[in-house]
Amino acid sequence: MRISSTFIISLRALRRNVLRSSLTALGIIIGVAAVIAMVSIGNGAKNQIEGQIASLGQNVIMIFPGSSSSGGTRGGWGSASSLTPEDAFAILREVPGVVATSPELRDRSQILGNGLNWNTQIQGESPEYLSIRMWTMKEGDMFTEHDVRANAKVAVIGRTVVNQLFPDVDPIGQIIRIRNIPFKVTGVLEPKGFNFFGSDQDDIVIIPYTSHLSRVSRRSNLNSILVQAITPEAIPQIQQGITDLLQQRRQGREPDFTVRNQIELADTATATSKTMTNLLGAIAGVSLIVGGIGIMNIMLVSVTERTREIGIRMAVGAHGSEIMLQFLIEAVLISALGGIIGIALGVGASEMMSHFNGWPTLVSTSAAVVAFAVSAAVGVFFGYYPARKAAQLDPIDALRYE
Repeated sequence: MRISSTFIISLRALRRNVLRSSLTALGIIIGVAAVIAMVSIGNGAKNQIEGQIASLGQNVIMIFPGSSSSGGTRGGWGSASSLTPEDAFAILREVPGVVATSPELRDRSQILGNGLNWNTQIQGESPEYLSIRMWTMKEGDMFTEHDVRANAKVAVIGRTVVNQLFPDVDPIGQIIRIRNIPFKVTGVLEPKGFNFFGSDQDDIVIIPYTSHLSRVSRRSNLNSILVQAITPEAIPQIQQGITDLLQQRRQGREPDFTVRNQIELADTATATSKTMTNLLGAIAGVSLIVGGIGIMNIMLVSVTERTREIGIRMAVGAHGSEIMLQFLIEAVLISALGGIIGIALGVGASEMMSHFNGWPTLVSTSAAVVAFAVSAAVGVFFGYYPARKAAQLDPIDALRYE
């Protein structure tokens, strides 16, 4: 009963000074709102990067050329490639848990079609490329394994290429010329947009890797190999198996390849956004401390102003613990109410930034809960000293206070 009555007395005390209580809570409101907004911006950026990484495919392991050394000549990462289609076949055949592989070649070239021309990326791939990248066809069909074996002059194209070469024509069945070699368009890819590197994924022509090797690039080595693992949990083991196999195929020579997986790419890409999120959250959190100091200041003023009231309450039987509890409740109410309003303002500010500025934002429930808990804890921490001071007042001196 005494706790409930103390709570009611605290509410009445705050209500007597609504403006002062509101201004006191303003520091907490701004602090919580800033934390929510800053963390939402950071999480939104991180989520966007992770989504773009995911668009590269599911459970993907990538093999790139590494450093090279021939005689006395040494080169850095990617300076020369010894990767071959046979490496890709061996990985699929000998490494347990590998679902699919796609030998990759990449070149940029001017292409012609429908009386127009466009400079785009020409990629050589296997038919499994679409399943590895989780990419679907919007129109037509992907080329087949038979086309790969036959070095067929067939191609699938991205939406950007369609818009540039065939704006008013059905592209299926049309002929495009790559380095003056005619390729028949068999399909159009579903649009994917830009990736986290800033490249247009739809500005692409995909042909069988064998056709790229023998007809377009006229070389024997690959730019990279894509590998799809059976499960995310199996990736580390498969990655080690690929490394061991390729090293074995090179008969103990210095490794001239690099094996990376999506998780490593995602961690690298999101490391900066994580750092910025923590930094922004920490800076915004400083305002919570400032708000807490404001609460302490006002509560000390309140104790001084209400010294005679405290003396009367003690004279009629109130214990020091009840006086202390009253002032603690007042401090926590101010900070908790400020926390609730701050959360609402932070969420609103995040939505406004997303709507008007186009920034990716993601409101985190955990961040909101933590911000509210911290605001309440700030009330307890900074309200304790004024409450203790009020509880230690001598009733006789308090009654004499003018």
